[in-house]
Formats: sequence, C-alpha cells, structure tokens
Amino acid sequence: MEKSDCEDKKIRCKSLFIDGTKYRTTLNKKYEKRKPWSKLEKNKIISVIPGTILKIYVTEGQCVKKGDNLIVLEAMKMLNLIKSPLEGIIKSIKLKEGEKVSKGKLMIEIGYT
Repeated sequence: MEKSDCEDKKIRCKSLFIDGTKYRTTLNKKYEKRKPWSKLEKNKIISVIPGTILKIYVTEGQCVKKGDNLIVLEAMKMLNLIKSPLEGIIKSIKLKEGEKVSKGKLMIEIGYT
C-alpha cells in the first residue's frame, strides 16, 4: 500500500502501533463490523467450535472441582472432553444431549462457591 492510497478520500485507512512501529492499513467492512473484544469469564463455558453435544456429565446444582468432566462435544469427527476450569456449583446448563451448538454459544455457567 502506498502513502497516496490513504490520502485518497475513497479509501479509509487506520494506523496501528505494534511494538513501537507505526503501520497503516485499509479498513474493510468485516473489520468495521467486528465484535468488540471482551475479557473471558472463567465461570462461563462457551463453545469455541461448532459441534454436537454427545454427553452431559453434570446437572444443575451439582458441585464440581477444577478438572471435572462437564460435557463431550463432537466436532469434525473428534470427541472433545470439556472440563471444569474452576471449582463451583453448576448454575445453569444451556443445552441438551444431541443438540447442535454453534461457535460462541454459552453452554454451561458455573457459580462460585
């Protein structure tokens, strides 16, 4: 990208600073419509890949320890065992066995003890 590209009123540019170096880049619609970053909440188990729930090992109100099995998510013909990231009580389960989940879906919420 040349400097004259950003000076053109039809092309929108953005400046970025990475490790003290300034970069200029053009903006696109995908960038402008992106979801803002938010800090992860350890007590919310969110699907990072789409798949199917094969097994739910916990029930609402059940106490869990860090590392306990929560669910099995099948994605791309692989079984993914989701474990508890912390100790607490299962506050809510937002899915059922056999349900298809999309990326970013809240699956389980754990309450702190």
